Amino acid sequence: MAELKTKQTMADVSEFINKFADSEQKRADSFEILNLMQDFTGYEPKMWGDSIIGFGSYHYKSERSTQEGDWPLIGFSPRKAAISLYVYSGCAGQEALLNELGKFKMGKSCIYIKKLSDINQDILKQIIKSTIDFLQEKWGRI
Repeated sequence: MAELKTKQTMADVSEFINKFADSEQKRADSFEILNLMQDFTGYEPKMWGDSIIGFGSYHYKSERSTQEGDWPLIGFSPRKAAISLYVYSGCAGQEALLNELGKFKMGKSCIYIKKLSDINQDILKQIIKSTIDFLQEKWGRI
């Protein structure tokens, strides 16, 4: 079984944002997202790999392979092209919430935003809650 490359690290989250966010807007939005996710979830932010800021974690076992490991319940990363929000699980009700979220692009399991003001933060919190509830029900709490 291949070992997961993305694991929780002891790297400093604030230092990462200050170095990695490539504009003042992205840096300010990243700190605002950091505070939003921490305050809303109650989980401390942790670095996962070189570029993901995660909150909470769960242990999964793939249904299609022998891979298993730990992964953050939710997270984000201030990437060059956009801020990636790892908050989407595709669980019941999330498609309707996406229609109310605002301006974003969708990846397979993440939401890309240019700036935080482009989206409705109350809807984002509902998506976060539904994802955490879904993952903890499916995989249990750590």
